[in-house]
Amino acid sequence: MPTVTTHSPVPVPDPAAGEAVKSADRAHVFHSWSAQGLIDPLPVAGGQGAYFWDYDGNRYLDFSSQLVNTNIGHQHPKVVAAIQEQAGRMCTMAPGFAIDVRSEAARLVAERTPGDLDKIFFTNGGAEAVENAVRMARLHTGRHKVMSAYRSYHGATAAAINLTGDPRRWASDTGTAGAVHFWGPHLYRSHFHAETEEQECERALAHLEETLAFEGPGTVAAIILETVVGTAGVLVPPPGYLAGVREICDRYGVVFILDEVMAGFGRTGEWFALDHYGVVPDLLTFAKGVNSGYVPLGGVAISAEIAADFDERPYPGGLTYSGHPLACASAVATIEAMAEEGIVEHAARIGETVLGPGLREIAERHPSVGEVRGMGVFWALELVRDKETREPLVPYNASGAANAPMAEFAAACKRGGLWPMTNMNRVHAVPACTVTEAEAKEGLAVLDEALAVADAHTTAGA
Repeated sequence: MPTVTTHSPVPVPDPAAGEAVKSADRAHVFHSWSAQGLIDPLPVAGGQGAYFWDYDGNRYLDFSSQLVNTNIGHQHPKVVAAIQEQAGRMCTMAPGFAIDVRSEAARLVAERTPGDLDKIFFTNGGAEAVENAVRMARLHTGRHKVMSAYRSYHGATAAAINLTGDPRRWASDTGTAGAVHFWGPHLYRSHFHAETEEQECERALAHLEETLAFEGPGTVAAIILETVVGTAGVLVPPPGYLAGVREICDRYGVVFILDEVMAGFGRTGEWFALDHYGVVPDLLTFAKGVNSGYVPLGGVAISAEIAADFDERPYPGGLTYSGHPLACASAVATIEAMAEEGIVEHAARIGETVLGPGLREIAERHPSVGEVRGMGVFWALELVRDKETREPLVPYNASGAANAPMAEFAAACKRGGLWPMTNMNRVHAVPACTVTEAEAKEGLAVLDEALAVADAHTTAGA
């Protein structure tokens, strides 16, 4: 069983300390994805397991896993100890040297990747992993275009943000990165007028191949997909879709990249989400759950064929902190803890027996819940104004007053002691892979109560 703390410690409230932290933050910290004058960051005092707390003594069940990355929860003792031990032995070493902890982290990742994805290039996070995977694909094929889905997020660096399919791309989309977007499968909001998963799969693959044909297969280096789409809605691909993309890539000589930055390392109840589908990509990107975000780390798992391109010529890319010893030590400890404690299997079981059934029961009670999707500890509720028309609870990319129903719902969750992850008209249920049955049920109970706020904005509640 996973290492858990049944009663997470909560420090004695210290509001003055919290105010000092917040004051310094507001004076000096520039926050990502935010209008700086409109945000109100919560000063956080600590965390343990599935919970974190503020300086006022309020404790929150973390149903966001921060940014869906604390897969083994906050402050796992084995990982904390490994970072401390490594810091006492070797804090840093340039990536050109061979060091034990870097080699071991690479071996443990490669041991879990499918096929011949046995060479690991370490990065500082998921966006850099995508950048380097794209670079490898372009060098391998001699082509420049890369195709990605509209409902996707691949990072905020230059190529990664152009490949991203959601509105976070818009402000930085230069139109010069060779990025081409297409519609991936999503039966609930099908762009292919499909009525079944089989139809959605068949038509989505036909659309992808037609787009490829019109772009010119000889110009396309890679197709990149999130194995299970993350922030754009936890979109689980229909049976046969990923295998179909693999076949299209093989037929046209296109590199197949699977982005497992969010879906990897136990999140879906398997080491990698692709394990559910039996598909082997040419390149696989990872980050987040590889070490639960304790120290920045990401990477690319590389096939033998692509790795061989750089046996005799230098790979034109590198990072000062590639394979940083502290990050690699935390990855080794995380992977070993996940294996020893059966955390991946636990995540699968919690999804099958608690989260999945519980969320479906909630959906039956609430007119605001249009669909439940997910697996493992990776779930989303699609919130709607009307179940029949499927009109979203808030408009696409809503902000300000237009987003009020979702803001009110999120506030209700927090009042109930749950920290939610919301995105557009969705709430994601993505607790740590170590979440206990009792904690998962606690989170479901808060969601159930908070959804009454969303229900008031539906046609049924109006």
